[in-house]
Amino acid sequence: MEFTESCKPLSVFKYFELLSSVPHGSGNTKAISDICVDFAKKHGLDYYQDDLNNVIIYKKGSAGRENAEPVIIQGHLDMVCAKNPDDPIDMAKEPIKLVIDGEYLRADNTSLGGDDTIAVAMALSILEDDTLSHPPIEAVFTTDEETGMYGASGLDASRLRGRRMLNIDSEEEGVFTAGCAGGMRTNCEIPVSREKFGDGLVSYDVMIAGLLGGHSGGEIDKERGSSNKLMGRFLYNAALNMPMRLISLEGGVFDNVISYKTTATVAVSELDADRFEALALSYDKIYKNELSTSDPGVNLTFCKSDCKGDTVVLPDTLKILKALYISPYGVQNMSMDIKGLVQTSLNLGILKLTENSLKYSFLIRSSVSTQKKELYDRVKTITELFGGTIKKHSDYPEWEYKKVSPLRDAALEAYRKVYGGEASITATHGGLECGFFSGKIKDLDCISYGPELYDIHSVRERLGIASVGRVYDLTCKILELLD
Repeated sequence: MEFTESCKPLSVFKYFELLSSVPHGSGNTKAISDICVDFAKKHGLDYYQDDLNNVIIYKKGSAGRENAEPVIIQGHLDMVCAKNPDDPIDMAKEPIKLVIDGEYLRADNTSLGGDDTIAVAMALSILEDDTLSHPPIEAVFTTDEETGMYGASGLDASRLRGRRMLNIDSEEEGVFTAGCAGGMRTNCEIPVSREKFGDGLVSYDVMIAGLLGGHSGGEIDKERGSSNKLMGRFLYNAALNMPMRLISLEGGVFDNVISYKTTATVAVSELDADRFEALALSYDKIYKNELSTSDPGVNLTFCKSDCKGDTVVLPDTLKILKALYISPYGVQNMSMDIKGLVQTSLNLGILKLTENSLKYSFLIRSSVSTQKKELYDRVKTITELFGGTIKKHSDYPEWEYKKVSPLRDAALEAYRKVYGGEASITATHGGLECGFFSGKIKDLDCISYGPELYDIHSVRERLGIASVGRVYDLTCKILELLD
């Protein structure tokens, strides 16, 4: 595509375009990893690529700074692949289509992948530029951050000499993040039995959609509705009012994304059809009222279906709907130390009724490890209460705020020089790879920052073009100021 004159530095946007030319959703990162390796070969830079497709590119310090302490520049290669349901694109095989939309860069009907392709593009541009003043650089590009930080978890950190790290994986310009929540993912499963579609039954397709969704770390505090939880609430109340059997139930795309669409097919007696429709209409009004501010587009729709598939038996239908109804969701605790910071939360990201079981997954986050464990134990208790099983994975550590940070001091000074003002320091409820690196590298000093990104992990994702140039200049200034 042709970038406008406002897309500065042009090299960053050209590398963003190159990286976006190959699919790079989580679990599909070999091609984008190889692009980084080819870059290193072309520029005569030492590199390391592991079996997880992590890449480290090494560059010596600029003239007079060859013996300075190295600095790590870090970002991740994978993205969350979200698209409009009616778009035919196969994001596992086809590249995204970039669009300049006024002051923003976005994608056509899909997520952009600015989280975190922009970090990689900035790092490649810095590595290419021999006019910059900088200490030795170790550019670290990790994989599968979005699905469990598997790349950072499996990276051999002994290949790094740096003890200070610039993580370019935050989305608010003018803010340096110096701590983050830890998290874990849980896969829950409750068995069910089915029977043939009975005589005298009628089936309905139900859909809850129109929700904004969003990142389950960065936007969980906005009280946005979860279509999975809303569907569970409606169906549970329907099951209390009449004999209702589930046929299908599915919602959510990723466990770190607030679900914005959930569908179900249910069977009720023909005698209860009018009552079911009236209840559905009433819950559509309830949700529109309750979520009028956070999700003004929410809607619950239904229509009669020709589906005559096997139904989940009545006791098991009620059992799994009870589990969904009482499972916690959203913000559980706020920080008492940092105003406005979510301390503990969980997101019911994925929901799927199979032939033999209901499968659902949570992403639990907390900056207090004991609260993370307590929330896991609560989910475990509920699941097991209804005869289910639970498995946890991707248990990643929190990143503890350091009161003394020379790197943070240098970044604040660089910000003053570039912006002529003061940056703010905060912690985030989202998970960052800084936690893994802090655990692997003793006395690591790190900060996280980035350009303006909005509505990440959704088709509305957009990147502030002018912000990219300013954050790039900021990064170069930090490198210049470091001893």
